[in-house]
Amino acid sequence: MLENMSANQRLMLAVALSVIFFVGYTAIFPPAPPVDAEVNQQEVVVNTQERLESASGHTISDQDKIAATASSDIVTVTNKNFILKIDTLGRISSKELLQEKARDENENHAQLIPAFATKPLFLRFLDEDLNKEATSVAYVASVKEIALDGTPQKVTLTQNLSNLTVTKELTFYEDGHYDAVVSLSKDKRYFIYLGQRPEITEQMMTVSGAMVYTDDELVTIIEDGEAEGRKSFSGVELISAFDQYSASIMYGFSKDTQIIIERDRDDNPVVYFDALQTMRFNGYIGQKEFKVLESINPVLTNAIEYGWFTFAAKPLFTFLSWLHGIFGNWGWAIIALTFSIRIVLYPLTYKGMMSMQKIKKISPQIKELQAKYKGDPQRMNAAVMDMYKKHNANPLGGCLPMLMQIPVFFAIYRVLLNAVELQGAEWILWVDDLSRMDNFFVLPLLMGASMYYQQKLTPSNFTDPMQEKVFKFLPVIFTFFFITFPSGLVLYWFVNNLFSIGQQFIVNAQFKNANDAETALAHAKKSEKDEDKKLIKNAKKDGEK
Repeated sequence: MLENMSANQRLMLAVALSVIFFVGYTAIFPPAPPVDAEVNQQEVVVNTQERLESASGHTISDQDKIAATASSDIVTVTNKNFILKIDTLGRISSKELLQEKARDENENHAQLIPAFATKPLFLRFLDEDLNKEATSVAYVASVKEIALDGTPQKVTLTQNLSNLTVTKELTFYEDGHYDAVVSLSKDKRYFIYLGQRPEITEQMMTVSGAMVYTDDELVTIIEDGEAEGRKSFSGVELISAFDQYSASIMYGFSKDTQIIIERDRDDNPVVYFDALQTMRFNGYIGQKEFKVLESINPVLTNAIEYGWFTFAAKPLFTFLSWLHGIFGNWGWAIIALTFSIRIVLYPLTYKGMMSMQKIKKISPQIKELQAKYKGDPQRMNAAVMDMYKKHNANPLGGCLPMLMQIPVFFAIYRVLLNAVELQGAEWILWVDDLSRMDNFFVLPLLMGASMYYQQKLTPSNFTDPMQEKVFKFLPVIFTFFFITFPSGLVLYWFVNNLFSIGQQFIVNAQFKNANDAETALAHAKKSEKDEDKKLIKNAKKDGEK
């Protein structure tokens, strides 16, 4: 049976069998349930030790390992939006977001500091003996609790070592940023850590890792799993450890501060800097909301990354924010943005659609030429090109305009995927969070239906039947693909399809009218010629008489 099947049929059968296998395997052998945390505590401590040692590049003391897993907080900073805690090693050990929209995949309040990783303000000495002592002596705090009510609040952390005193003066602000002054009683070489990134969202096509932004406006991003050895930077404006919506950021360095990035055991980036005896800098731990970052310091807006298309995505987000100011709703702002983009790209898409109509019109003649010169590819190509030239049809005319739109479409895609402003943003009726999937699947189904209808309206010029069949299944494939996508992205794609359908209607009508006019003109000319022939014939008859 398999011998009689074509290569394409065998491929499709293999894909189908693979899907059935994995679904069946998951059903028969479900993932093991999570091990109780108390039972597995010893193993967690061992794993934590290995991760911390790998991240810092130095051995971590037993006291530090305990601090990484046990409750050892000495300061709690609270306001209406977050709870931040500092532990006995003078590190920011946790920051919990209290906004209703800021929740993880388990609907818990988002925790921005990973439990088992290097943490912000972790301090390491180059001297191993001194570092060993420093990770076994607890800091003492000037206050235990801070309630932020609009006024900045300060806490002083002091660590008294045998021959050295470490002081950290931290001033916290209600918007989530802080000022830091770290000083030593003696000049010793030491390093301060940024801390590793939040681990909240892991959506497809998003980037997470570390970023360095320098004063020459150069952005260096090292994604998780791609760190390669040690890298150093100077003239740095900010450093960031980030995921899709949140980040731990430090900024306000002197130009000669050396920022260092190393890799941990999982090839994830770990960022720290070579500190002075008295080191002043600033920090922010929170969501990458544009207006918040801009109000703290405009340079922080560079921590919002859009990948390769940042050059196009940034102005698109600015325009989207402006539209939101007009409509007061992110859903309607997305629709208005889509409409604006379609208007700007209308000449390109119109040209492409018209070119496809011309190709469709002469496709029967093209097929005749291909059949006629089937055994002579060179003559066939020459004849086909002559046919295109005769009818002023460009075979690439439908492709090139579409290709030129790809950067724009991908830029808006990146904007909608990374805009934390869409978190908790309602649109209408059932869509109450544009950053999350549509739980009722209405938007994905509408998107798939609109894509199918758009295909019905769009001329197709497939010469391979298998390609045509695959193309017809694309709406189904895209529907399943978009089911788990954020609603804001699906809304954009659906509305874009609607505008494409409307434009295709216009082009089809214009092309039909042009063809009808051309046919009518040709018919009129033919009638005129026939009439002329008839008059000439009658004149000859009269002359003969």
